[in-house]
Amino acid sequence: MAERILTEELIRAYRRKLIEEEKSAATVEKYLRDVRAFFAFAGQAELTKELVMAYKRQLIDRQYAVRSVNSMLVSVNSLLEYAGCPECRVKAIRQQRQIYCAEERELSRAEYLRLLEAAKKKPQLRLVMETICGTGIRVSELRYFTVEAVRRGEVTVTCKAKNRTILLPRKLQRLLLNYAGKEQIENGPIFITRSGRPLNRSNIWTQMKRLCEEAGVKASKVFPHNLRRLFARTYYSIEKDIARLADILGHSSIDTTRIYLMSTGTEHRRQIERLQLVV
Repeated sequence: MAERILTEELIRAYRRKLIEEEKSAATVEKYLRDVRAFFAFAGQAELTKELVMAYKRQLIDRQYAVRSVNSMLVSVNSLLEYAGCPECRVKAIRQQRQIYCAEERELSRAEYLRLLEAAKKKPQLRLVMETICGTGIRVSELRYFTVEAVRRGEVTVTCKAKNRTILLPRKLQRLLLNYAGKEQIENGPIFITRSGRPLNRSNIWTQMKRLCEEAGVKASKVFPHNLRRLFARTYYSIEKDIARLADILGHSSIDTTRIYLMSTGTEHRRQIERLQLVV
C-alpha cells in the first residue's frame, strides 16, 4: 500500500477478498462492521502499531466484554494483513477460560415453552423457533429448509465452506409440511416474507423480542442463537457425547461446543456446594 491510510476503496477491496474466500454472509457483515468502526476511529491517520494499540485501549476503556474486544481485533488484524501492514497487528487480551455463563443470558426449557405459547397466534414465528431449537441449526441456515428437502426428511446446509446434513425429527417434518401446505408453498424455502424472500436474522430477532413481555422472559435471553444453545445443552444432558454434538452443530473445534454447554453461575455454585468441603 503506497499510503498507509485506510480508505473506502481498500475496505471495498477487502470485502471482495472475504467473499472470494467464501466467508458466510454473516461473517462478511461482521468483519466489515468491525473494520468500519476502526475506520471511524482512525480517520486519515497513518496506519501504525501505535494507532491500533490506541484503538484497542479505547475498546477496553469503553468497557466492552473481553470476548467482544478480541473478536473486533481479529477483524482489524485481518484487514491489516490484507493491507500489507502485518507489523501493525495487536495481540488479543488474554483471558482465563470462563467456566459458567451469566444467568441473565441463559434461556431455560421452561422459558422456551412460554415463548412458544406466546407465539401461538404467529404460526410462522413459532415454527421458526421450533425448527432452530429442534435441530440446532444457525438462524442463517433456515433458508435451506425447502419443501423438497423437508419432504426427504433431511436438509443439507452449507456454512463456512462446509456441508452437513440435518436429519429432521418426524414431528417437525410433519409440522413444516403442514405449514407449507396451508401457506400454499409448493417448492423452495418454507420460511419466507410476504414478498417471497427468505426470512433473515433481523426479521426473526425483532419478532422474538416482541414476545418477551407476554411470555414473561427477560429480553436479554430472547434471540435466535439462544435456541441453538438450548438444543446443545439439552442434547448433551441426554447423550453426553460432545464430539457428536460438535458435528451436529457444525463446529470445527470442540472448544467452541464447550462454550455452548456452560452452566449458569447458580448451577455452578450448587455443584460446588454439593462437595460439602466447608464444614
